[in-house]
Amino acid sequence: MSQPSSTPKRVRVTRSRRVSQRASWRPVAAELDEQTGVGDVYLEGLMRAQFRLSVLVLILLVVGLGGLPVLLIVFPTTRSLTVIGVPFPWLVLAIAFYPTMWLLARWYAAQSARVERQFRDVLSGR
Repeated sequence: MSQPSSTPKRVRVTRSRRVSQRASWRPVAAELDEQTGVGDVYLEGLMRAQFRLSVLVLILLVVGLGGLPVLLIVFPTTRSLTVIGVPFPWLVLAIAFYPTMWLLARWYAAQSARVERQFRDVLSGR
C-alpha cells in the first residue's frame, strides 16, 4: 500500500504582504550633512577629481623642470653657453619654465574652480 504524498497546496502570490515605502527624493546636501553612504560617494568623487587634477599638474611640472637637466646632459655645450652675458640654463628657467609654470598655475586654478562649481551644481540639484 502506498501512502498519498503530502505536498503542500499551491499558493499564488500577487504582491508582498509588506507595505512598500515610496522612495523619497533627498537633496545631496542633506546626504552630505548626515554623512550617509551616498554623501560619502559624492565627496569621494570630488576628492578623486581634485586629486587627478593635482597629479596631472605635478607630472607636468616634474617633466618640465626635469627636462632642463636632461637638456644639459644631452647637449653638454649648453652648460657653458651664454646669451647676452646670461648663462643658458638661467635663460631657459626665466623665459621658458617660470612663465609656463605661471600659466599652468592659472589653468589649475580655473580647472579646480570648474570642478568645485560642478560639485556645487550637483548639491543644488541643477
